[in-house]
Amino acid sequence: MESLGRERLTEFLSREKTEQVWRLCTRRLSRMPVQYIIEEWDFRDLTLKLRPPVFIPRPETEEMVELVLTDLRRKSGPGLGSESQLTCVEVGCGSGAISLSLLKSLPQLRVFALDRSQDAVDLTRENALRLGLQDRLQIYHLDVMKHAEAVLRLCGSVSALVSNPPYLFSEDMMSLEPEIYRYEDPAALDGGEDGLNVIKQILTLAPLILSNHSRVYLEVDPRHPPLVRQWVEENVEELQYLETRHDVSGRPRFCILQKEESNGDCKLDQD
Repeated sequence: MESLGRERLTEFLSREKTEQVWRLCTRRLSRMPVQYIIEEWDFRDLTLKLRPPVFIPRPETEEMVELVLTDLRRKSGPGLGSESQLTCVEVGCGSGAISLSLLKSLPQLRVFALDRSQDAVDLTRENALRLGLQDRLQIYHLDVMKHAEAVLRLCGSVSALVSNPPYLFSEDMMSLEPEIYRYEDPAALDGGEDGLNVIKQILTLAPLILSNHSRVYLEVDPRHPPLVRQWVEENVEELQYLETRHDVSGRPRFCILQKEESNGDCKLDQD
């Protein structure tokens, strides 16, 4: 209200404007999220186009971007001479929020963005073009659960792997608000019985595409960090669980892992 001038607050709406307001209200009354109604939303310093069923970026994810940026800036240092020396893979790019935010803040970065949804791939490409960041972004319509070998061919020796994957426990899908289950892609939310289906695949692939001492950044359910730590210790010897970071609400939300040098060659388990 404070952003509107006094004359606008006393202005009568035309018939066309009134009808437009009612159309918007009708969508909201059907529980459509505001982000889809106005068809855009802000993420950090970007304004992104949004449309269903592509996942709406949440505020917690902005915090993860800050974690990644802090580490990549430290890693790049003042002596970085080639843009190709700093690369990142995002698994599940959705609207492109994470990838584009990283690219906007790091001019020397190149990003590979992957998503199983063609809608998400198209929206990320559209947002990249609108923001003028398409030259340093490669977008692929790939499902890491089905196309692991393709991921390995495309994304070798990268500086970071970041993902806000589907991490809800399947049983929790039944308790979602209508704004979520009616409009957002369930495949971007449901992580299986323990919420770890896609996370486990990402962590299996990570040592094969990360350069030594590069990191994985995951946004997860607050119940996940100890489960992720235990699973990695038992199944992925090339990864070291570094730390769990909390979100602004104090919930354990982000897992950070690092690839360590291995004596032997790690191979993808096709089973």
